[in-house]
Amino acid sequence: MNAVEAVELRKRFISYERIGLIRRRKTIANALNGVSLNVKWGEVYGLLGPNGAGKTTTVKILSTLLIPDSGFARINGFDVVKEAKKVRGIIGLVLYPDKGFYSRLSGFENLVYFGRLYGLSRGKAEERARELLRLVNLDWAANRPYEEYSLGMRARLSIARALIHDPPVVFLDEPTIGLDPVSSRSIRDLIKGLKREGRAVLLTSHNLWEVEEVCDRVGIIGSGKVLMEGSPRDIKDRLGLRYVIEIEIEGDSKGKVIRVETTDPVAELKRIMNEIEGNGLRISRMRVNEPSLEEAYIRVVSG
Repeated sequence: MNAVEAVELRKRFISYERIGLIRRRKTIANALNGVSLNVKWGEVYGLLGPNGAGKTTTVKILSTLLIPDSGFARINGFDVVKEAKKVRGIIGLVLYPDKGFYSRLSGFENLVYFGRLYGLSRGKAEERARELLRLVNLDWAANRPYEEYSLGMRARLSIARALIHDPPVVFLDEPTIGLDPVSSRSIRDLIKGLKREGRAVLLTSHNLWEVEEVCDRVGIIGSGKVLMEGSPRDIKDRLGLRYVIEIEIEGDSKGKVIRVETTDPVAELKRIMNEIEGNGLRISRMRVNEPSLEEAYIRVVSG
């Protein structure tokens, strides 16, 4: 059984645009047009797409905050609509990293409060809060008021809050947005740790380098649909993106570099090396530049 399963999710929003002083015009926005995806246990799944593509809407449906117009979704086998209470007990959610805390309470007191909301005893909530503060490297600031926390500290505390009840499934919507490199790296290390523990993680992000580093599979969403899905390497190969091989020949005083573009770097490397060795030459430096996930993303969303 997959940790997360979504099948043909559809959602539209109705709003009214003012025309003049009195009249209004009804507008319909189709946020999701049949999104299907799944997340396996011990996997980090990245949901990518431009603003307005439906990423946050998908996360909100999977976390029971929105009801789909049609389609269905299950978390560990529980239906997100019919069994919403059970779903909420097994998921952790980071939707707005810097919101939802009490500013005058300390980080420790905030975590204990949310632990109590999930039914933990005071002793267990305090024990869990201390453990998570160490995990997110905030134990040194445990007793500082939340209002004194930096944005990076608040983002790490939001992940601690999402894990307070030890959920097996975690949803992270843009967890590193606006963070400095040190804080972002800390969050990435946390996500990798969740994967090693066997949890299922669904991540949305506009930082494609970050996604490529932490995600096992990605789904690229556009116009409310998953346009392409697979591992970053698989997606790049399916799109026929080209690798760049650079080889410098030993003893070449001019520092000449052979540069070859190919979709099959292994076969091309063998061919080039055989040709160089056949001519009695030696390689002094060699580098293979892999195409980026950003190239693949742009190719997919631009059609």
